[in-house]
Amino acid sequence: MMCSYHQEEFEEYAEKAKTLPDNTSNENKLILYALYKQATVGNVNTSRPGILHQRDRAKWDAWKAVEGKPKEEAMSDYITKVKQLQEEAASS
Repeated sequence: MMCSYHQEEFEEYAEKAKTLPDNTSNENKLILYALYKQATVGNVNTSRPGILHQRDRAKWDAWKAVEGKPKEEAMSDYITKVKQLQEEAASS
């Protein structure tokens, strides 16, 4: 059973992530994507996209890299990452 406190905070930070600056690095965007997918879906459940789909492939690889991480942990890592990126954006 998922703890609702985490769920609410997670959803709040998922909204905040949409307001991160455009210059947020792809690496950071991929980390957020992967943690979001792991928190909401669980382990990667699709096959790896083909070579012609570089962007989708990068996203899939990032998600695959957090395979096995419990949803609760993925949520809390996601929240931490968004907070970190917000601070970086505020101080730049």
